[in-house]
Amino acid sequence: MESRRGPLKSAVPSNVVSPVRRCSRTACGRPAVATLTYVYADSTAVLGPLATYAEPHCYDLCAEHSERLTAPRGWEVVRLLDGNAPARPSGDDLEALANAVREAARPQERAAGAGGAGARTADPMEVARRGHLRVLRSPDN
Repeated sequence: MESRRGPLKSAVPSNVVSPVRRCSRTACGRPAVATLTYVYADSTAVLGPLATYAEPHCYDLCAEHSERLTAPRGWEVVRLLDGNAPARPSGDDLEALANAVREAARPQERAAGAGGAGARTADPMEVARRGHLRVLRSPDN
């Protein structure tokens, strides 16, 4: 006996399934941003960028759960950097920025006379400065 409905019409529509992968943690519905994998032989938990497809023995985690991740005692957590994510500034980066701000804020020594006898310039091509900007002499002159 043939059914009047075809196979597609007899399927139960589901509004519960979402194309966005969700965090694997219980009762967390936030979108997943990282994938957690355990390497039991090395006692290591590897947290990396979201895998291209879901695998049975991997866990997708949201941003909050991936940041708070801890491993069992005796295990190591390896966090792989996402190449697309912006890198956080290091201590060296912040120190270099602070030094550049100090240099730009330092008052420039002005020449006392019209001849500029008291002025010190690091570059013989430099004619004048204003903050961090320099006016250079033309190479033709």
